[in-house]
Amino acid sequence: MTICASYRLLRPLLFRLPAETSHRLTFSMLRLFYRLPGAGALTRAVFARHPASLPVSVMGLSFSNPVGLAAGLDKNAEYIRPLSDLGFGFLELGTVTPRPQPGNQKPRLFRLPRQAALINRMGFNNVGGDRFILNFSREGKSCPVGINIGKNRDTPVERAADDYLTALRAVYRHADYIAVNISSPNTAGLRDLQNEENLEDLLPRLKTEQAALAEKHGRYVPIALKIAPDLDDTQIAAIARLVLEHKFDAVIATNTTVTRPGVTNDPLVSQSGGLSGRPLKALSTEIIRKLYGHLQGNVPIIGVGGIENADDAWEKLVAGADLIQIYTVLVYEGPCVVQAIVRGLAERVRASGCATLAEALAQARRQNPG
Repeated sequence: MTICASYRLLRPLLFRLPAETSHRLTFSMLRLFYRLPGAGALTRAVFARHPASLPVSVMGLSFSNPVGLAAGLDKNAEYIRPLSDLGFGFLELGTVTPRPQPGNQKPRLFRLPRQAALINRMGFNNVGGDRFILNFSREGKSCPVGINIGKNRDTPVERAADDYLTALRAVYRHADYIAVNISSPNTAGLRDLQNEENLEDLLPRLKTEQAALAEKHGRYVPIALKIAPDLDDTQIAAIARLVLEHKFDAVIATNTTVTRPGVTNDPLVSQSGGLSGRPLKALSTEIIRKLYGHLQGNVPIIGVGGIENADDAWEKLVAGADLIQIYTVLVYEGPCVVQAIVRGLAERVRASGCATLAEALAQARRQNPG
């Protein structure tokens, strides 16, 4: 029996448990497994034995493939080695805040199986910067790793920049890139930071600190801005203008949505929090398309939201993304989905007659303009 078939058999048992309990149980079992000699080698043999060749270069970084793990799955940098052994091109960890915090009250994570979706209102639960870095240093890494940073719940929005600068300093020398999360719907007031006036204050302060840290550590670490899918055209245009003006290194589009597209008949629709998974796909892709229309490739885009297969990933990439991330599909399909998406994208490149993913996307975008 294959690993993928085994997960399909195990999933109904996991789904009998509350979603967050199931998450903790799965990763506890993974931790126990990785204490066995040769566990890492076995995992790589199963999930990345014959990886598709799909290298990409984005933000000055080299990735073995464009499929990454979105932030939120490994909030505390506890599972870097096993996750990277699944064949991801990169991982994004966090969100981490300067001080530890418990997050919102439970239950705060809900499955919508008919729509292959999740609703979460976790609220940046994490161990805080110091413990995060200790975990990170113990784990090590075998692929590029981004670190997603946020503000503490009790920090007023008008002082949010102080938290982001503190977090930036803490994680800078450990990260391959840093994601600035101003778009979670589960911390009161956080999304106000996406307003033009607040961004005019936050972005230059982050870039100034980035320059100082690059000088201090002798190493430039790119910074990406993570935005919401619930933005209007005026807000998208303003964000695009500001990331260009302040020379941000990338934009991550998108976070979860507070709207409920395609799930209005689900009994859980009234639960507050951000919706991810299949219902988010079209909304996030449209944000990517509009953002790319403004950026025109001058700032890379990391596309995330509702990707379940290679076709979904390709759609995001053609819309303007340079890299993509997945999360919710792992809950529903298991870890085999990573290499399935990578292989599917590699087949798209071969079918195009192009030598690289970048060339194939340039061709596809010419054939399918905005």
